[in-house]
This record gives sequence, structure tokens and C-alpha cells, in this order.
Amino acid sequence: MARARIAVVSPFLDKRHGTELCTCELIERLAGEFEFHLYSQRVEDLDLSRVVWHRVPDVPGPHLVKYLWWFLANHLWRWWDVWVGGQRFDLVFSPGVNCLDADVAIVHVLFSVVREKLAGSDRLVGYPLRNWPRLIHRRAYYRLLSVLERRVFGNHRILLGAVSRLTAEEVARRFRRAELPCVFYGGVDGAQFRPTRRQALRPAARRELQLAPEVFAVLLIGNDWRQKGLPVLLEAVSQLGEERVCVLAVGSDDPELCREVIARHRLDDRVRFLPLRPDVEFYYAAADAYAGPSLEDAFARPPAEAMACGLPVIVSSQAGVSEIVTHGEDGLILQDPRNAEELAGLLRRLLADPEFARRLGEHAAQKAAQLTWEADAAAKRTMFCSVLAKREPS
Repeated sequence: MARARIAVVSPFLDKRHGTELCTCELIERLAGEFEFHLYSQRVEDLDLSRVVWHRVPDVPGPHLVKYLWWFLANHLWRWWDVWVGGQRFDLVFSPGVNCLDADVAIVHVLFSVVREKLAGSDRLVGYPLRNWPRLIHRRAYYRLLSVLERRVFGNHRILLGAVSRLTAEEVARRFRRAELPCVFYGGVDGAQFRPTRRQALRPAARRELQLAPEVFAVLLIGNDWRQKGLPVLLEAVSQLGEERVCVLAVGSDDPELCREVIARHRLDDRVRFLPLRPDVEFYYAAADAYAGPSLEDAFARPPAEAMACGLPVIVSSQAGVSEIVTHGEDGLILQDPRNAEELAGLLRRLLADPEFARRLGEHAAQKAAQLTWEADAAAKRTMFCSVLAKREPS
């Protein structure tokens, strides 16, 4: 019996970004059961001998322009393959808002929620003029995605999944869906992220980052630092009155967006802005705790990876990852991600009680070990099969 053909529509695929990582892990595990056709501009970290890659060309320009081109081009390329090339697809799968004709889509982020959470904090006043184009561009991009979300996620013909119950409930409410989307927390690579590997890497990582033994390093990873709560984390660190605490901010956002907070609290020597790297476990090894005070996050993968490494974590109640955390047992939950005083209190608890922090990390690793890519793929296989079954002739 021929394998079902699934068109996967994603602008790029690799294992360095959360949404794309989930898609790569899914394809790797189900490539023997389904015939995957990838409509992407770039594909990395995947065995291309097991899939068919239909390369969609990219264009230069700002992200908003590139996204608009991608959204139009992937429809055109698939239309050509179907009507001219005679290609046939049994199912179209979109991880996110990539097309209007998906049969199955997974909600990894709701940009309409992000816009609302950032309302007021994305004003231009207070930032240098050179940062205004970037801020205006981001605002326009989020607005466009919010409009497309209504078209895609509001289409009840499309079977939806979500990366957390928090997001599933928001989707059902916003788009008037009678049933909650299926929830898929994804997985964590137990070989890459584990306590023994963190301990093995720690001496070299601390040495490379020039962190003295007495320094308590708090890690935050993400690309939109205001959404991820970096300003609140900096405010909280300033309230601790602990010179030995430093912040490791990893991502590709503009550090200038946080310069005012840093200057006001004289934290220049206690904040490191660091680039993303493929071996992200290097940063987990160097850190003493992970803090993710996200204003909004459908899930937030770095805290789960930090847990798997055995780090004590602080997560926001507004992030889906908080659903796998039991407060005080395998992590700490920040109820109000805008409350720097509350966050400072949680950090102070970790600093004052190293044994408590150690136990949190130990239990966190045990909890994260339950998140496997095999279980995630099996659940999504069921989702695909439910759609395909409805199309089989009776």
C-alpha cells in the first residue's frame, strides 16, 4: 500500500529554532510511514534522502517583506507542482501560519496575544531614533500575523494542535472553536540535555565565559527580549543587592533595547549579551539557574531544556512550559511576569538555599525526561491518520 503524501509547509527547517526543531523531530520519526514533501526555503539537520525537498526561493529584504514573499511563493510553488507537475498530496501540514490551505496546523505562537501582552511596552518614546525602524517593523509584522491567524486558525476545516493547554484554550476562545486543539508539549533530546553532560561541560564553559567560581549566573535565552521578560529580570537582579549575580542573555535581539535599564541600575558589568550557538547546552552548563519571566509564550523550549540539564528554573505563569512545572518541587512559577519584586524573591530563595536549588534541579531533570520525541511523534501520527481516514473511500 502506498504511503500517504504529506506536504510540509515551513519557511525553513533546522534544529536550532523551537518550531522548526519540533517539525524536524516529527519528520525524522515518521519518514518511514509517510512520504514527506518539504516546501521550504532552507533545510538543515535533516536526512534529505528520506524526504522530497521542493525548494522555494528566498528574497532579500526585511523580515516582513521576506515573510510576505514566502507566504505567496509557497502557494504558487505547490499550485504549480499539483496542476502542472501532476503532484498529489493527501494532507498539507503547517507548523504555524504559513498557508491558507492547510489540513493540519500546529499553533506554536499566537501573535495576537503577543501584541496584546506587549501593548504599551513597545512604544517608541525612550528609545534612540536608530532603533525606531526595528521597532516599527516588528509592530507591523505582528499585526500582519494577527490578521492571518484569524484566517487560518479561524478556519474550522483545519484540524489544529497547540504546544500547550494555555494556547489551546486561547485558540478555542479567540476563534470560537467548540473543541480544544490537541496539546503537544514536544520532546527534549535526552542525549544532548542531561545533568551528567552539563556537569562535564561546566568547567570549560565557565572558564570560556570568564565566570568566577563565586558568580551566580542567571540564564535567559530568546530572540524577543522584551517579550521574554529580560527588562523585568534586570530589574529583579538590581533589587537583590547581590554583586555576585550576573545575567547571561542569549539571542539575536538588539542589546540597545535594554541599555536604559542597565544604565539606570548600573548593571553594565553584570550582563552578558551572547550569541546563539548550536551547542546551546554550553550555556546551560555555565549557568546556575534559568529565569524565563515571559510576558507571553505558547510553550518556551529553553526552560524545558534547562530542566533536562538539571538546572533550577523560574518560569512565567504566562508560558505554556509552566504546565509541566510543579511549584517548589521541580521549578518555581512566577505568577506575575511584570512583577520584578516577585521575581527577585524567587531568585533570592535560590541564592539563600543552595540545597533547595539542587533538589529543584534534580527533580526538574526527572520531569523533563518524560518529554520524548517518540511520544510526540506518535500523538501527531494519530492526528494525521484521523484526517486521512476521513478521506478514504467507504
